[in-house]
Amino acid sequence: MATARTSGAILVYEDDAVCAQALASVLRHAGHTAQIVTHFQPALRALETDLHIDALVADVVFPAGGVNGMVLARMGRMKHPDLKVVHVTGYDFDHLAQMASGPILRKPVSNQILLFWIQRALTCSQQFWWP
Repeated sequence: MATARTSGAILVYEDDAVCAQALASVLRHAGHTAQIVTHFQPALRALETDLHIDALVADVVFPAGGVNGMVLARMGRMKHPDLKVVHVTGYDFDHLAQMASGPILRKPVSNQILLFWIQRALTCSQQFWWP
């Protein structure tokens, strides 16, 4: 059963600082708390703590040697199985859909689409992205 929710604590995992700031700004403007992390270790620490994070917005592709958002999402859900994930990427993603922990949005993501999926994540069951 869905519960009405208007705001949440969102962790933004994005290696591009400008994109991270833009995503966080949209989320904050909509009333969410948004924390930006650009590297794997601080992101994993944030997910492994007992601080409450309602959703993770995770970039799929990171530079060589970086841990991608799909791996981070799986690791975060080991500690917090109810963590909701929205992936973002600037690359073709059809082949990635089977590995995703949530919807995959194509960058640049419109504000409306991002907020639609975040609100859906906050108000629906774990499998919020399936029809």
